[in-house]
Amino acid sequence: MIIPSPVSRKRARIEIIPLIDIIFFLLATFVMISLSMIKNQGLNVNLPSASTAIAQDHKAAVTITVTRTDEVYLNQEKIDLDYLTQRLRDLKDQDPDLKVFINGDKQAYFQGAITVLDKVRDAGITRVAIQTKGADSSSQ
Repeated sequence: MIIPSPVSRKRARIEIIPLIDIIFFLLATFVMISLSMIKNQGLNVNLPSASTAIAQDHKAAVTITVTRTDEVYLNQEKIDLDYLTQRLRDLKDQDPDLKVFINGDKQAYFQGAITVLDKVRDAGITRVAIQTKGADSSSQ
């Protein structure tokens, strides 16, 4: 006759459902963090709209921002217009294939944007784009 032991022999097991919940939580957290790490070089301004806007690649690009009050920023650093051409030439010497994105508040004076465009051309940079909001209201 077999006498059962008073101590029950249960095997340890791993519950899979809480493990899956934790993995999905970590995945969602990493996705949200990686989306917030997108490099935003320009200042946040109210961009003008354009129905023909096309998304551009912003890797290895410089962003020049013209604010509503005609202040000029180079990658979030306020810069004087007299110094802008020299600074762009220095950046072009480092990267001959430099791209420049000009973004400006839709309330900014058009002359301010044209002056910045002239400075970019004086620096010898030909790859220039003007940032707008597309028809789907996303930044281009």
